[in-house]
Amino acid sequence: MSHMQHYTVGQAARLLGVSPDTARRWADAGKVPTYREGGEGSGRRLIDGRDLAAFAAELAHRPQDEEGLVHSSVRNSFPGIITAVKLGDVAAQVEVQAGPHRLVSLLTREAVEEMGLEVGMRATARVKSTSVHIDLT
Repeated sequence: MSHMQHYTVGQAARLLGVSPDTARRWADAGKVPTYREGGEGSGRRLIDGRDLAAFAAELAHRPQDEEGLVHSSVRNSFPGIITAVKLGDVAAQVEVQAGPHRLVSLLTREAVEEMGLEVGMRATARVKSTSVHIDLT
C-alpha cells in the first residue's frame, strides 16, 4: 500500500535545512515543482514527496563552490557550524549543528589544535557507517 506524501514549502525548508524564504524562491524559480492543494489558484502550495526527494538528492550532489570542493569517498556530508569544542588531555569532542541535525565527533586533541577548530567556525561533518538506521516520521 502506497501513501502519497506531500509537503508544504515550510516543511520542505525544514527537511532541506534552509529558510522558508529560500525554499519559496526555489519553488518560484521552478527548481522544485509545486501544486495547489485545492487546484489552480487556491489552497496551500504543496510539493510531491517524490519531487522533493529528487530535489534533495540533486542538492546533495551540487558542489557548494569550486574552491571548497572536497573529493571524498564519504557520501554523507553535513555542512554546518561548530557549536562546541571540548578538549581533554588526549581526546576531544566537537559538535556541529547542520540544519536540524546535531553531529558529535570524537577525535584527538592534536587534530582539533592542528585544524584550529573553534566555536562559530563553518565545518562539514562527514559520516561513513556500515549501520544506518531509518525511522519513519
